[in-house]
Amino acid sequence: MTITPATTSLDLPSVDWLDPAELARDPYPSYERLRQEAPVAWSPAVKKVLISTFEGCSFGEQHPEIFSSSIAGGTLVRAIGGRPLIRKDDPEHAAERAPMNRALRPKQIMEVWTERFEANARQYLERMISSGNGAADLNTDYAVPVAAKNLCDMVGMPQVDPLDLARWSTDFIAGTGNVLDRQDIWDRCERSRQECDAALDETIARLRRQPDPSITSMLLEGGMDEEQVRNNVKLTISGGMNEPQHMITNMVWLLESAPEQKAEVLAQPELWKQVFTEAVRYFSPIGMITRQTTSDVELQGVTIPGGTQIGMILASANRDAGRFQNPDDFDINRAGGTNLAFGSGVHQCAGKWAAQKAIGEIAVPMLYRELPGLRRDQERAETWGGWVFRGMTSLPVIW
Repeated sequence: MTITPATTSLDLPSVDWLDPAELARDPYPSYERLRQEAPVAWSPAVKKVLISTFEGCSFGEQHPEIFSSSIAGGTLVRAIGGRPLIRKDDPEHAAERAPMNRALRPKQIMEVWTERFEANARQYLERMISSGNGAADLNTDYAVPVAAKNLCDMVGMPQVDPLDLARWSTDFIAGTGNVLDRQDIWDRCERSRQECDAALDETIARLRRQPDPSITSMLLEGGMDEEQVRNNVKLTISGGMNEPQHMITNMVWLLESAPEQKAEVLAQPELWKQVFTEAVRYFSPIGMITRQTTSDVELQGVTIPGGTQIGMILASANRDAGRFQNPDDFDINRAGGTNLAFGSGVHQCAGKWAAQKAIGEIAVPMLYRELPGLRRDQERAETWGGWVFRGMTSLPVIW
């Protein structure tokens, strides 16, 4: 695979058949067709050149000098009201990322956040058990409040109702994925931005007086100006809520769909890390990331002009048979190769270690320890939503 300036202007393959509504219902058949027929192709519906293979997405992530994150405008910037660090390239990106890394490094996760993650999971699990009469919606009764309370703590906003923060996150994520430019979604983003900014007024004033280990405090201590602190906290709220929430329900859904593997991990708790890794490969919570080419580039036989918006479909890359054997099978004993669930390179998700600890080692294992009879309720409907960010919106369970 090469990076060379194109000498002639070439027409891009086009996938006129790709339908965002179908992607929201179930994106994986469309992803397979993309990989087979047009691994690098222009989508009129999404208004991006889509890269759908593991090879192509990995290449893009490892070459930020060509596949730039510095994109003027775009849905993310409009959703949160400013340009956060993931819409910047190094060295500007690295300067803003450094204080966030200090808040989220593995040592900090172990020493500061693990105890809080455990307390939050136990609080909402006990609440679900006491009020559920042996049945619950695992998404609304456990995954949402656990992920939201963890995030309130991590961004230094304990005064915020976790369900308000969850709503802000939902609205910011809806805006980021608003490729159809629906005005009602932009209106929701505006309301949530105003509420979030009001809460940040209080939070920033308090943290300037009394610093703590939170992400917001670390950003302030790192000398970041207040506007960028706000942009990066709102970025953290958008991604730091949605993805852990979906990881909880995805892991449970997958284990309940694979009873032999469930029995294996319950007998060998050391396998929980493998469950987490395979679950985020199988159902990637970050479906697509956006880049922009800085110059003409040839990728998998297709010349992409400079200045083109790119959608790297990580959820498709993680189901690529060129990388993973039997990729549509959930296999906690899968051998060989990392996946792209959290991206890679300089823009790899900063919250990877927090998610692995909070969800893969605490929230889901605790569910099965305390509720050994936990299982999906076959009498009630499960629901899914989204494709840029995809996850369960309802998972009825009984125990």
